[in-house]
Parts: sequence; C-alpha cells; structure tokens
Amino acid sequence: MPSERQSVLRCAVYTRKSTEHGLEQEFNSLDAQREACESYIKSQASQGWRALPARYDDPAYSGGNLDRPALKRLLADIEVGKVDVIVVYKIDRLTRSLADFAKLVETFDARSISFVAVTQQFNTTTSMGRLTLNVLLSFAQFERELASERVKDKIAASRKKGKWTGGTVPLGYEIKDRKLAINKTEAQTVRTIFKLYLQTGSLSKLIAELDKRKIVTKRRNTEVKKYQGGIPFTYGPLAYLLKNRIYLGEIHHGGKWFKGEHQPILDRTTFNRVQDQLKSNTVNRPKGQSANDAPLTGKLFDDRGNRMGPSFSRKNGVRYRFYTSTALRGRKHLAGSVKRVPATEIEQLIEHTIREQLNLVHAASSDIFDGVDRAVINRNHIWIAMKPAYAGRPIEIPWRLGKANAVTVIETTDQSQSDPKLLQAIVRAYAWLNDLKSGHYDSIEALAREVRLHPKIIRQQLRLAFLAPTITEAAIAGGASTLTLGAIPKMLPLSWFEQRKAR
Repeated sequence: MPSERQSVLRCAVYTRKSTEHGLEQEFNSLDAQREACESYIKSQASQGWRALPARYDDPAYSGGNLDRPALKRLLADIEVGKVDVIVVYKIDRLTRSLADFAKLVETFDARSISFVAVTQQFNTTTSMGRLTLNVLLSFAQFERELASERVKDKIAASRKKGKWTGGTVPLGYEIKDRKLAINKTEAQTVRTIFKLYLQTGSLSKLIAELDKRKIVTKRRNTEVKKYQGGIPFTYGPLAYLLKNRIYLGEIHHGGKWFKGEHQPILDRTTFNRVQDQLKSNTVNRPKGQSANDAPLTGKLFDDRGNRMGPSFSRKNGVRYRFYTSTALRGRKHLAGSVKRVPATEIEQLIEHTIREQLNLVHAASSDIFDGVDRAVINRNHIWIAMKPAYAGRPIEIPWRLGKANAVTVIETTDQSQSDPKLLQAIVRAYAWLNDLKSGHYDSIEALAREVRLHPKIIRQQLRLAFLAPTITEAAIAGGASTLTLGAIPKMLPLSWFEQRKAR
C-alpha cells in the first residue's frame, strides 16, 4: 500500500515595503506581514506545510521592478530546489507589474512552485485563479502608475514655484530645512572657478590651475565611495558646473529654468561672460561618426592608466586620425610614455595580430575589436587583454613609434623575421590594384570611400604594388635589411633602378 505519510512542503515567506517609513519601529510592517504568513502556514500544517527559517525581506524597495536583493535570493533558491511554496501577505508585495508577474509565474510553473497570498484566496493552477490574479495585478499596477503620476505632478508644480525637490546638491550649496542654502566656503570656490576660467580662457588650462590650487569636487557624506567626491575635476563635471544656471538662483524642470527660492552665488554678467567663452571655444566635430571610425574607443589606454580617445588633425587637405591620451587635456604631466598614436596604423596592427594569433582569419573587423577588452600601450609594446569569450593568454605586440610626420609611423621591432605589417600592406596594395584594373572601383576616390581612407593615402600605398621584385623578395624573407612600412612611401621612387639604388 502507498505510504500515507504527508510529504513536507517547504514554504518561503516573502515580504516587501515600498518606503523606509516605520522600519525603525520594533515591530514594523515587514514583521506584521511575516507573522500573518507564518500563521497561515501553521494552519496548513496538516497538508505538510513548513515555514523555512530563511528571511526574504525587501525593506524600502519598489514593487515596480524585480531588482530587489531578497527577491533575487528567493529566485536563486527556487532554481536550486530549496522552495516548494511561496507565501506573501498580498500579491502586490511580490510585484505590481503585470509583465514582471508573467515572468515570475513562468519561473514558478517551470519548477512546479505554488504561490499563495494569505489575504487573497485563489488557486494559480486554474484558469479562474489566473484571471483573478491578473485582475488584482491590473489594479495594483494602475495604483502604482497613478501614484507615480501624482508624484511627478507635485514635483513639476514645486519646481515651477522655485522649490528644491531633491537630487544631487551642487557645489556651493547645502540642504537646510529641505531647502538649498549657500555654503559660504564652497560658494567662494565656485566664484573662484568662474573667475579662473575667464582668466585662463580654456578648460585644459583651468584644470591645470585647479590642480595647482588643490581645488576638488564637492565632498559628500555617502557610504558609496565613488560618490563621496573630493577628487580632481575632469572635463565633463567642470563643463557642467560652468553651465549650471542654479548659481543664478534658478531651478530646472522639463527643459526650462524658473526663478528659485535659493539665493544666487554668481551675478548674471559673470555667468553670461563664461557662457560666451564656452561657446567660442566649442569645436565643431564632424557629424555622423560611428564606432567603426574609432573601434578602439574606450579600450585603448596609455601605460599610466589614462584612456586614449579619438582625435584628428588636417594637413594639406588630408585628415589624419589619432588616439590621444586624455591626460593631455589639462594634466600633461600625468600622461604615459606614449601620448598620441596614429589611429589607422594602430588599429591595423592590433587587428592583424589578433587574427593571426587567435586564428580568426575570416572574422569581421567589428567582431575582432568587440573581442578586445583592454589594450595598453607604451614605448616598447602593446599589451592586449581579450574578453572571456576569446579564450587565451594576453597578447603582447613589440613595436616602436617612427617619425611623427610619416604617413605610416608604426614599425614592428622584431627584425628576426619578415615584417607582417609590411607584407599585409603589399598584399593590400596588389588587391587594390586588381580591383581598379578589373573595374570593381571606377576610381581611386571610390575605393577610398569604400575603405574609409583619404585618396592621397591610397595613392601612396599603391606604390607597394610596384616594388622591384628583389625588394619584394627581401620583404618576404625578412632580415635586418628589411625596409620598414613607414619608410617605403617616402623613400622609394617608382623606378626599380632608383628603388634598388635607394636600398
């Protein structure tokens, strides 16, 4: 005969409260919810229900999303089979979102988990029970959205009246009686920053002067270290400070500024002079640039940890791309051993090396650069760390920087074998020449548009397709006498006789 012993159902009690109000009390809302749930579980003891000792409490967390630590722990325990039944006081304690509830129900069904709200009786295994749940959740979501709209309307009305409704307190102010009040010491710092900007005329010089005077960002009392402030200014925060109309005694809301209740720190004349100076220093960047124009953006660093961002210069109508150390913007003394590198050459060198060492011959260029987690450059080598999906040791590329005015200035330092960059350039030159001969491109300009290089660079590098046979053989064989890629466009004429003579 089958055993009549009732199997044990492990019950997890989940509680949540939206705000911090009342949590300091000895017996708060979370305790009340848990007590009601545990009483219900005891009433089902004859069915084998037993409350788990683990607490899943989310104090001061919204029910509008699933980003809650206790809920995440509960879902993790469900995944490993530690829970059979979930018990809550009301369904809106679990979630107030229909979409999130659908995800949770799918998770519960996959693990055969039962769900109970002790004050709302229904059965999730029946269609009527699910309908009841959805109706209740619809009202819960409606209530949440209505409350959100009321709060937004209240904030908008308060801001239009010039009231401070919360947020990050700017340098120069502090909060007193829920209002912005001038901090005399910080206010003087703000006035000094605006005065120095008018004197120096640029953000880079201003940053250097602020560093010299040890002027830093606002210090804040917070447990999260990165928000504590008191660090040297960088471009973004400094530009934001100089444009902040709150120093004129105004409050911002919905793209507009309103007269505020707080006192101004600056006079309007000084503020307007600074705005005019900022506008005159604005550099018009080319529009329509994408990540493909600088695929190492956010990935390339100098050997002192400074990010190297994309920049460019023009000479004789030719646009040259570079990666420059961000330390050059006001803190040149903090820059690494390599402050600027030509973009096209560094990208080609890194891409070629990764393809060769990781056997990614047929991979798209975008996939190659997506796999780069971090690249650090110094005078002697480039160190590349790949993302976990690209398993393998870090890649190290020996190299050195050639003449700064050369079209191609990167030269590999390994002279014991053929220069892979030179060989790649020769192959590419022959491919370009064949494409032009076959009519695949009707002009050098069309080819240049396709490969995103200036026509002048295409013409110079096409010379590699007209190297003397003996020079090409030497490039393949390698050795100490191999010509560098940077030297060929500048030094070699088209005549084979003159080329051999130049060697």
